[in-house]
Amino acid sequence: MTLPAKFVERVLCDLGEAEGLALCAALDGEPPVSVRINPAKAAPGALPALEIAGQVPWCRDGHYLAARPPFTFDPDFHAGAYYVQEASSQFVGHLLADAGAEGARILDLCAAPGGKTTLYASLAGPDGLVVANEIDRRRAAVLADNVRKWGTGNVAVTTCEPRLLGDFEAWFDIVAVDAPCSGEGMFRKDDEARGEWSEGNVKQCASRQDDILREAWRALKPGGTLVYSTCTFNRDEDEGSLERMLAWAGEEVAESDEIAVEDAWGIACGRVGAFRTFRFYPHRACGEGFFAAVARKSFDAGGRMRTPRARRTVFAAVDRKGVGELARWVREPDRMCFAQVADTLYAWYAAQSDAVRALSEALPVIYSGVAMGQVFKGVLKPDPALAFFDGLCREAVPVAELDGEEALRFLRKQDIAAAGLAEGVNLVCSRGRALGFAKRIGARVNNMYPNSLRIIKQ
Repeated sequence: MTLPAKFVERVLCDLGEAEGLALCAALDGEPPVSVRINPAKAAPGALPALEIAGQVPWCRDGHYLAARPPFTFDPDFHAGAYYVQEASSQFVGHLLADAGAEGARILDLCAAPGGKTTLYASLAGPDGLVVANEIDRRRAAVLADNVRKWGTGNVAVTTCEPRLLGDFEAWFDIVAVDAPCSGEGMFRKDDEARGEWSEGNVKQCASRQDDILREAWRALKPGGTLVYSTCTFNRDEDEGSLERMLAWAGEEVAESDEIAVEDAWGIACGRVGAFRTFRFYPHRACGEGFFAAVARKSFDAGGRMRTPRARRTVFAAVDRKGVGELARWVREPDRMCFAQVADTLYAWYAAQSDAVRALSEALPVIYSGVAMGQVFKGVLKPDPALAFFDGLCREAVPVAELDGEEALRFLRKQDIAAAGLAEGVNLVCSRGRALGFAKRIGARVNNMYPNSLRIIKQ
């Protein structure tokens, strides 16, 4: 599909003929393939399906691949050992390198499908919390699946209007807005983005971004960091959004710390008031079209932390025997707290458990912490999510290692051989990375892999 004529016209006007034509030519080229490796689960050399071609220079865990492998048939992909994430978008982690992300409370306000959410979760660590919001329930379900597989146990997934999170005033150390946009930066890899583009859609997106930024600013505490990003080139949705925000936020917006960017990266750096801005053009940088900006909320901005009133009681206590059974499944039980939500038992890191409770009592939270499962006659029937948790205690259950073909049968939720499995519940692994659970009953094996995640392609 050809590039939209009005888009080409604007690009040539904004960048000049030579630069504009270079950008348009790049958008008709082949995009690079990149992944971000889960530091809690893998190292680059231990992922045989990935042919690493080089490092993403602005992301410690990011790597370019020599070719696009069939990710669907790689057990390491299903184990959450890496996330297929476009290289430019990994830059948001670089923006937070000196922002105190470890142990922070981070709001990812437009989070699906989860690439940036999982990056923030790795940065925040066990003492931090990432609240990942997606207004579309279908996309929120995909986000929750990706959060489960990443396995950090420090994310709460919400699905609500941004204003409801804005009501958690001055609550977050970092707020990230990856705003819904016209998607011009995706023209190289997505014909649908080209087909849906229009000047009217650009204006509609810009208006929506203004509303989201207001709620993001309310949720950010004084001294906190705001990261704004889009995957589009046009000024109305990028610098224009920042200018309109500065018109009402004024001196509440303060400069962030200096962000080191090397010339070799090909990033166009700029400023809009107190915001530092970063543009990725695919003819300059090795990645797709992307725009990012960062600033702080002034310590003089005022406003006290406010938590909305609870609307419901969500968490139920777990009795002492139940806590004892759950504790043996995690490596650091003293850092965890446990509770029951509906008919499922969950674990959360204690450092942010009160925050998760407050969110759950006021907002639609569809997933948080680690779903552990249900206890029957004093024994835990584990939830599939528990297998992915990087804090799982492997001594709690026998481990069954499956080879490549047998691992794919498990991931298709097909029958697997009983040989190599102990009687009862087993943690199913491939190359030492957990995929889920299976229960052997004599010569029969009950495959406990969830239907929603199973491989359907043959």
